[in-house]
Amino acid sequence: MNGAQRRVALILVAGFVLTLAAVMVAHVESTLSDFALAGVHETRTHVWLWEMTSILAWLTTAPVIWWLVSRLGPPRFSWPVAVALILLASVPLSLWHIGLMVELRKLYYSAEGSEYRFFSKVSDRLLYEYRKDLASYLQFVGFAAVSRWLVIRACTPPQAAEPPRILKVADGAVTHQVPVDEIDHVNAAGNYVELAWAGRTLLHRATLASVAGELGPAFVQIHRSRLVRSAAVRRVETDRSGDFIVTLADGTSLRGSRRYRDSVQG
Repeated sequence: MNGAQRRVALILVAGFVLTLAAVMVAHVESTLSDFALAGVHETRTHVWLWEMTSILAWLTTAPVIWWLVSRLGPPRFSWPVAVALILLASVPLSLWHIGLMVELRKLYYSAEGSEYRFFSKVSDRLLYEYRKDLASYLQFVGFAAVSRWLVIRACTPPQAAEPPRILKVADGAVTHQVPVDEIDHVNAAGNYVELAWAGRTLLHRATLASVAGELGPAFVQIHRSRLVRSAAVRRVETDRSGDFIVTLADGTSLRGSRRYRDSVQG
């Protein structure tokens, strides 16, 4: 891991621990409240034991869940297959969670001289626990997926903004650095071309064909002697002959030949 990834990982772990602690407190208090309303006597220590052993058992599944998230997604498997496999994995992981959780509770109860009976209150206890486990499992899967995406994203260097393309236009002793995306249109004028830029017209000694090559695909030809920047076109009006008029963002109207009509209407 690089430094950025380590920072992201630490933030995620800290957030996970705080969230886990808050959830544990909420579950314990909720359980105690439900027991009090139902007239069931249970010590706060035991309720905390149940919650902590459940969390501890889930934490042992974390490497498996991380592996599932990192290995089962596209392009290795399609999304439907990946989702199906992740859901299938919930069954053995729930059984592991239940088994380890129960054994840890039995050890504690035995140490205090009592007995823990997992099936004493609910006849279909495994199905009951699996329904709860599925929700917890999907939350862990979601957290692992988001965490993995954030860690991977942290190692990807930000892409530098592409510098604006510049057309150098000599004007006597001055050379203008003209941003290509600020040129609205270009007209042929003998051995020169006229560049419409920032409300003014610059003469540039070049052919229309050579300038078209420099300007690139952002410009289209609408006449044998005229180019326009596609993004500047706001309206195209075609007459009966097939010729057309384009209106640019600044209100300028330019005539185009039917030979080039597809360039602005395609």
